[in-house]
Amino acid sequence: MDDAKSPPSNHAVPARLPQGIRVLGLVSLLMDSSSELVHSLLPIFMSTVLGASIVSIGVIEGVAEATAAITKVFSGALSDVFRRRKFLVVLGYGLGALTKPVFALATTIGWVFAARFVDRIGKGIRGAPRDALVADIAPAELRGAAFGLRQALDSVGAVAGPLLAVVCMAWLANDIAAVMWVAVVPAFLAVVLLVVAVREPERVPPARSAQKSLAMVAARRLPLRYWLVVALGAVFTLARFSEAFLVLRAQDVGLAIGYVPLIMVVMNAAYAAVAYPAGRAGDRLSPRTLMVFGLGVLTAADVVLALAASAAVAFIGAALWGLHMALTQGLLAKLVADTAPSELRGTAFGIFNLVSGGALLLASVIAGALWTACGAAATFIAGAAFAALAASGLLLFRTRGGSRGMERSAVRR
Repeated sequence: MDDAKSPPSNHAVPARLPQGIRVLGLVSLLMDSSSELVHSLLPIFMSTVLGASIVSIGVIEGVAEATAAITKVFSGALSDVFRRRKFLVVLGYGLGALTKPVFALATTIGWVFAARFVDRIGKGIRGAPRDALVADIAPAELRGAAFGLRQALDSVGAVAGPLLAVVCMAWLANDIAAVMWVAVVPAFLAVVLLVVAVREPERVPPARSAQKSLAMVAARRLPLRYWLVVALGAVFTLARFSEAFLVLRAQDVGLAIGYVPLIMVVMNAAYAAVAYPAGRAGDRLSPRTLMVFGLGVLTAADVVLALAASAAVAFIGAALWGLHMALTQGLLAKLVADTAPSELRGTAFGIFNLVSGGALLLASVIAGALWTACGAAATFIAGAAFAALAASGLLLFRTRGGSRGMERSAVRR
């Protein structure tokens, strides 16, 4: 149904989201403030202190995210089999916290690679069960708002982390390793809050046939409308690449090393400001409209970053990048939750993230190679071209009548 709104619910919409959603959002805020403090400095640390090439950075970032995506498949399936998600979420956040001191101690690129690898395993372990837990706790008619709120608070942490990095770089005379020690505190606070304040809802035991989630037959039980969402997520991910390239672009246009983390502050501030209202819009408006708009914003972001000759222009591009993330990431999570059976929700998020992670690995490796061979501008122009092509494909699919089935799939409960 072209630009159709979701059908009205037969039940009254709750006045507010459950407490568990807000606590999970706060946990994301704390962990992301820790992670983004590290990640806003890590590309510069690898290139200037450890002497890594841009291609190496692209490979490390891509492999790290792909590792997280692969792990999400197994953790999501396990959370479906055992019908318990919190233990895996705590384990994943705990691993992430334990890696933070390793970044500060790193003296070779191998240390960084190992820490990123384990950190992303932790992210992979927690990612799909956490998203499934959000879907379990949130009422169906507020899933878009729930995912939007979690993404918004996650992005607030992603703003706080780089800001803290800027302050600490000035305080500690641009000693990147010393600044990274600060990231240890919020990471461990996140784990404590998760253990103490999040309660997992009781679920009705699934039918015997639904308990074989680790078998390949589980994937075959996922409906076609879910696989359309998976394909869409892969296209979106191919159209962008690791945000490490935003940090490198900021340095490339002349931003002083102590202020480079501000590029992530700007990006995540835009993300945080728009994620929750975008999530609420996803509960009411056509998913396709929001997706096409999001790809259009990404195209604009890439063009601005390609043409940037000053830090001010790079900041505009980063803000547009954050706006694109706000418009699309929570919406895609909502569509996964809406199109997957409840007893396979963890598996569904795991497969979705596996495919998206593979796409991100490919996109990041290509971006690193393009940057080395042709320069920064070519990297972002290529991203803009693919994003524009993806948006055109969605619009063409719509004009040929294919959108009707997908719109019905997106709003079907």
